[in-house]
Amino acid sequence: MRTFFMQYFQASSNEMYRNPRTGLCSYFLSFTDGARLEIMYRPDIATSGSEGPRAGYTHISFSVGGKEQVDELTETLRNDGYRVVSGPRTTGDGYYESCIEGPEGCLIEIAE
Repeated sequence: MRTFFMQYFQASSNEMYRNPRTGLCSYFLSFTDGARLEIMYRPDIATSGSEGPRAGYTHISFSVGGKEQVDELTETLRNDGYRVVSGPRTTGDGYYESCIEGPEGCLIEIAE
């Protein structure tokens, strides 16, 4: 995921943080507009149920600046083998966007 966000969304990253007691490994990704995203791994992450830490997000959106940028990034991702789930299109609420399935199956919206 770190490489994906660095390659397609120009994120920069710190060095991996490791907590030897819990097994947590973490990166903070920084984006040009000041937004930050922490991605992490723990060996005890639950993939289902409600006990303990849970895995993943289901949807995240990035504004890339305009319709042309949405079209270009969507086509780049398609050509690189990522599945385009929808769009590019103008949605019923007036947003121009596309949605791709990211490396871990999470939906990533690309908006103007």
